Amino acid sequence: MQVTETLNEGLKRGYTITVTAAELDVKVQEKLIEAQPEIEMKGFRKGKVPMALLRKQYGERLMGDAMQDAIDGAMKSHFETTGDRPALQPDVKMTNDDWKEGDDVVVSMAYECLPAIPEVDLSAIKLERLVAKAESAAVDEALENLAGSAKNFEDRKKGTKAKSGDQVVIDFLGKVDGEAFEGGAGTDYPLELGSNSFIPGFEDQLVGAKAGEEVAVNVTFPAEYGAQHLAGKAAVFDCTVKAVKAPKPAEINDDLAKNFGAESLDALKAQIAERLEAEYQGAARAVLKRGLLDQLDKLVTFDLPPSLLEAEASQIAHQLWHEDHPEVHDHNHEAVEVTDEHRTLAARRVRLGLVMAEMGRKAEIEVTDAEMTQAVMAAARQYPGQERAFFDFVKNNANVQQQLRAPIFEDKVVDHICAGATVTDVEVTKDALQKAVEALEEM
Repeated sequence: MQVTETLNEGLKRGYTITVTAAELDVKVQEKLIEAQPEIEMKGFRKGKVPMALLRKQYGERLMGDAMQDAIDGAMKSHFETTGDRPALQPDVKMTNDDWKEGDDVVVSMAYECLPAIPEVDLSAIKLERLVAKAESAAVDEALENLAGSAKNFEDRKKGTKAKSGDQVVIDFLGKVDGEAFEGGAGTDYPLELGSNSFIPGFEDQLVGAKAGEEVAVNVTFPAEYGAQHLAGKAAVFDCTVKAVKAPKPAEINDDLAKNFGAESLDALKAQIAERLEAEYQGAARAVLKRGLLDQLDKLVTFDLPPSLLEAEASQIAHQLWHEDHPEVHDHNHEAVEVTDEHRTLAARRVRLGLVMAEMGRKAEIEVTDAEMTQAVMAAARQYPGQERAFFDFVKNNANVQQQLRAPIFEDKVVDHICAGATVTDVEVTKDALQKAVEALEEM
């Protein structure tokens, strides 16, 4: 077997691999010997079919497997010898298309190798970790929001007009083309105006209504409405307003705390403070991580594989196009132009991705089975009732597994870098932390 270099330009590599006919014949013989004990043929006992007969019967069929094994072996040996790591799957093509049995097999192999990643001096990285405490005002605000979510409704004075935020108790009957339809009727239904829980436009037409009034509500079902026979159709709902009620937030006391599973109001406040500080820590970590990536981007430079760069730029362009066109949910649209701005962003992502991967590899950082299981369970919660199907989907989809594994690996690498860097805690207010997070979104 012979491997000849044909291209060595930057990160681009090209080789010709020649597998001789004799080597192929040895591979075929090995496969026949391996299969012989299990083969039965008329006139011979199992495992006793002569090799010459086996070769005649199965040799041609095994030749393709032998070729693939020989080429795969040559590629594996090449990468082990050179230390090259392809950026993407190598492009391998057979060059002698008129090949016939007895000929050597000649294939071309082309790829871009991953660059050598320079060592990073972690002690040169200096970071600030923002620390925000849960102030009493923030805890009080959260308590008020909880009280608002636990609100009750009390009857307004007779003759009072309903306004947004009020609750109206209604009987209703919906009709399309003058005919009532299934699921379009209700009795003593409590509807909070402004909640947008009914068809768009429905609640607006009940603003200003009084108890005892009858209101004809004219609406059009959305085109994407779940019930196909109603989607896009105009309807009239005959509504009788039976009561108009004003919202009354729950009192902030021990009873409210018990409604939310806490023993007392002080215990509920402590839980809220703990939750807020966990949120602040998450936000502060995002700021810290951006600072870390910005420094790494300046500390390390090296050539990038053009194929990786272009693939990432194309993905970024496609993603941003869909963000600008949220109404398009498939890929049946015009080609998206890749701009210099996309390529600049792609270069940063590819460079940092390679640096983080290399640092993780050298530090022998791995994502454990327990961490993967936890990630899959967290993702499965987004599909209530379909968790088992989601688990099976992930189990059989390597790409999805990688999508779940990647952020865990990256977080562990960030922790590894921070352990060797100089990290200074800086106390800030919630507002200052919020501004720091908003600044990330503007970049």
